[in-house]
Amino acid sequence: MTKTDDAIAQALNADDREFLETLEADRGLFRQLGDSWKGPLGGWAKLVFAFAVVLGGLLLFTIWQVAHTRDPMEHTLWAIAALAVLIVQGFIKEWMFARMNMLTILREVKHLQVQVALLSEKDK
Repeated sequence: MTKTDDAIAQALNADDREFLETLEADRGLFRQLGDSWKGPLGGWAKLVFAFAVVLGGLLLFTIWQVAHTRDPMEHTLWAIAALAVLIVQGFIKEWMFARMNMLTILREVKHLQVQVALLSEKDK
């Protein structure tokens, strides 16, 4: 057994065992989104989520304007604005889903660390 395995086994405590049990449960989209609001980038994730909600409202407003304008030039400008808001919102959602994916990968790495520690305990 290596020093790394020993260090993992020593670091394993009741909290880690409890964490391992929670890993077995399926996590839905909203739970993953809520989990992304915690940690070192949690504040940024909350800010970006609020910005996405505001952009959603702005997108609805621009679509409403496209549907209700009569002037062809104004209609075109509102349509371009709606497309721009849609693209920005897509980039924001891509960042949020990438963050959720990263947290899922980190969770799996932690799961593997705990499993290695449990296996090393069985060997002793």
